[in-house]
Amino acid sequence: MPQQVIADPPRRQSRAVYRRRRFAVFGSAGVLLVVFLYVFGSLVAPVPATAAVTEHEKSITQTAAQLAWPGYGSAAITAPDYAGATASHGSDASMPIASMTKTITALVILDKKPLDGSSEGPKIAFTQKDVDIWNEVIADGGSWAPVEAGTSLTEKQALTAMLLPSANNYAISLANWAFGSTGAYVKAANGWLKAKGFTGTKVVTPDGLDPGNVSTTADLLGIGKLVLASPTLSSIVSQKSATLPGAGAQDNTNSLLGVDGVDGIKTGNTDEAGYCLLFSAEVPVGKAKVRVLGVVLGAQDHDTLWAGVKGLLESMRAGFHEVDASTTGQVFGSYSTPWGASSKLVATSAKTFVVWSDTPIQVDVTTRPLQSGFKGDVVGRVTFTLNGKSESAELALAKDVPDPGFGWRLAHPGGLGT
Repeated sequence: MPQQVIADPPRRQSRAVYRRRRFAVFGSAGVLLVVFLYVFGSLVAPVPATAAVTEHEKSITQTAAQLAWPGYGSAAITAPDYAGATASHGSDASMPIASMTKTITALVILDKKPLDGSSEGPKIAFTQKDVDIWNEVIADGGSWAPVEAGTSLTEKQALTAMLLPSANNYAISLANWAFGSTGAYVKAANGWLKAKGFTGTKVVTPDGLDPGNVSTTADLLGIGKLVLASPTLSSIVSQKSATLPGAGAQDNTNSLLGVDGVDGIKTGNTDEAGYCLLFSAEVPVGKAKVRVLGVVLGAQDHDTLWAGVKGLLESMRAGFHEVDASTTGQVFGSYSTPWGASSKLVATSAKTFVVWSDTPIQVDVTTRPLQSGFKGDVVGRVTFTLNGKSESAELALAKDVPDPGFGWRLAHPGGLGT
């Protein structure tokens, strides 16, 4: 007897169809959800940050200075505002300094009888005693300026009479006025020198005629700095001439005044010292002015001295450099993103330095990682350090660095979220 086939009940068949349809629907929905999550994730995931590639020197260095030292005696030179810009040549021993002694006389008198920058100071009455001193100086063969009994000069005028024509008689008269005697002055002056640390310097007279008035080139630079720091003395030593009561018109013995920026300080010459000059100048270096102070000792005559000073001063000027460490728009690096956007990293301002010799300017660049940005966005800084002092210029994008866009995001899932 044949076996009877019993068909599934209709209810059971409908359930199977439902399950198949449900799997299909949920499967499609899952795929759509995955696609949606992928697209959404691609849109909102952060793009990778790009580090800058920097292009700069670690330091900027110029050629070393070559100073033209005179072929005689001893010399020293400095630019007081620049570290390392000091050099000397020849002996550093104490030696006669002739009338450069009068810079010490002036400083010690002002220490005893101070003046502010605008003051002429008290009146000093000149008597027959001062005329007698004048006559003694003439007899000794020293430099002098006339004096008349019964005339009066202010303290500043008397200092001018001593410094411009290098008048020995006014040095002695001023020492007597301020200290009562030349002996008292000498004691005070040597005490002052010791207190200032000028251990290689000694004075025995206020005028410098005696070869016992000695100093070193290093001490003379220090004394010159004090002269320049005094508004009274710096204004006197820069004058080419002056007309004074009792002394008349007096010319400065420093014939280099006004030449190559020279504005001081004091000449000196004796048989023992030779021809000497303690000098100061402002020399041009690009758009800047550099203060220079120097001393040359032991020339055989004035012409040789002037030539030696001018050569040394010019070589000092040539030893300075105006350095453009950065210019506006100068490239210090670049960004290049994985999606092909790029931009140069440029300075937004110029930084210029006056540099002595081969003193290095240290260069340091710092940047931040970049995802995107606009032209002009500041993304870093370049810092220049010279002699311990630093200046900085900001670094900015030279052009836009756009977001990678939807297409790149979809095509580079592995590059997102990092």
